Amino acid sequence: MLEFRALTFERDDWPLFSDLCGELKAGEILQISGPNGCGKTTLLHILATIQAPTTGSLHWQGRDISRCRQEYLAAMTFVGHQTGLKLSLTPRENLRWLSQLQPLSRCSSGEALARIGLAGFEDVPSYTLSAGQLRRAALATLCMTEAKLWLLDEPLTALDVEGIADLEALLLEHVAKGGAVVLSSHQPLVNRAVRTLALDAMAEAAH
Repeated sequence: MLEFRALTFERDDWPLFSDLCGELKAGEILQISGPNGCGKTTLLHILATIQAPTTGSLHWQGRDISRCRQEYLAAMTFVGHQTGLKLSLTPRENLRWLSQLQPLSRCSSGEALARIGLAGFEDVPSYTLSAGQLRRAALATLCMTEAKLWLLDEPLTALDVEGIADLEALLLEHVAKGGAVVLSSHQPLVNRAVRTLALDAMAEAAH
């Protein structure tokens, strides 16, 4: 499904990571691990085409992404470390706003918010929500998207035990239907099917 070949990213002439290679198949979850500053967010930004690598290439369904960029973007959704929500809007209004930026039509906003554990909070101002509830509201887009590939930067941040369990169930449901997930997190997921890419080990080898 997604392959990255010989990815290198340099910051101030210093390699954050070098010659990074990997492949993600349908039905797989890949967790990027490592301490702060090792390049987890940068790698996800590269996979989401937000940033370009210093060298290396991305391939989608066997084709260089430079040749199928629009097809790739249509098949991928990215949820960043920052929630991206407007605090003056309610969770429901935020999802309606986000649906103008990307297709979110698999279910209604109310159904998505209930699925992610925000039933009863759909129409309250987002500035009244806790950090964990804001994270849930941002992740509700995953219930609504048709995208096959999910790229998630620190999605477990601020979630309680129940929230993490809800997210893991959502991820497993997605990959069981043929989707794929790349996520970054300091916290290991409990499912044995999750593969791990340790960027700190890569960095030590490169240096």
